[in-house]
Amino acid sequence: MLVCIACEREEPVKREIPFTIYLPAETMVRHQSPRRVMGDPGQTERFALPNYIYLFVFWKQEGEWRIMDQEEWRLQNNDWKATRYTGPLMSEGDSIYSVTKRMNIMLVGNNVQGRTYAIASPVPLTFSKSLGSIVTLDDVLDLKIDVSSQEIQDNLHNIYTTPYNYEVGGQYYGAFDNSVNYVVNLDLMLYHIASKVDIKWSVAEDKRINADPSQAVRLTYMEARRLFNGWAYCFMPLRNTLPELPSSGYDIPDIVSPGDEGLWWEGRAYFYTIPYTVEGDPNYFPLQMKMGTNGTKETAGYELTLKQKTDTSDVFVPWIRGVFNFNQPLDTKTAVKTVD
Repeated sequence: MLVCIACEREEPVKREIPFTIYLPAETMVRHQSPRRVMGDPGQTERFALPNYIYLFVFWKQEGEWRIMDQEEWRLQNNDWKATRYTGPLMSEGDSIYSVTKRMNIMLVGNNVQGRTYAIASPVPLTFSKSLGSIVTLDDVLDLKIDVSSQEIQDNLHNIYTTPYNYEVGGQYYGAFDNSVNYVVNLDLMLYHIASKVDIKWSVAEDKRINADPSQAVRLTYMEARRLFNGWAYCFMPLRNTLPELPSSGYDIPDIVSPGDEGLWWEGRAYFYTIPYTVEGDPNYFPLQMKMGTNGTKETAGYELTLKQKTDTSDVFVPWIRGVFNFNQPLDTKTAVKTVD
């Protein structure tokens, strides 16, 4: 869909502009490829290339940012090209995936200031408002997506957007300007909206299977609880809030289960979740876990809220690493730990 706003004083000029979307990549393998973004602790993972890209192009008209164009791209995996990056948005020579299309944008005047925002996903998204109703910059910054479905939760690590507060050279990195003799190229690197949670656990050597049975420790259950599953900001990923710590939500059960004998004493797992803060405690992103030792899922009762310090002025969502060292069985209780 293409939306154009004309100016009464000047005739609009149609410009065909190349627009390139970049995704950070770790290897040159195409299609279902391993990729990472800034802050990733480095574990190779498999991600899906986006098939849906939603673009919003704004211009500054009489001091106010107004919608100039809006498009939706439908892509195939082979539309993406694996290459090496050159530019200011990440390290020179890093692996990336890119896709370029030419957009016909109606420009008016010789000194147009513009901004672009983009969302990429392998599955279609449900938005908090009709995309056709977006007129001002505030409209698009307030845009949210519904992350409550199983499909979206399974694809949180495959959804990327342009952070609203990422600046290069002192201005928003998706900014551009236009003049009569200048054809602008629009280049955007997209980043994850979901935080990676990387969990590692270990039972002390002297508490493992050969220990005194009365003192032995086995981690027999772990799950992530009450993860964010409502409406999440597209372009302000650190502005998601809830009125209070949730008592229900999306769970990831059986990260460790009683039958996982190979994980009883040590292991590592990761998942992705939308970061948020609680209105009464706005400086921390709470992550709720449930764990149990020496028992079954039904007897697991140790609940931990891990509080990761966050700052809403940060650009990229935090990557969270939890390291659990067990040297005694867990009691059935609730605990809170603050992470610096």
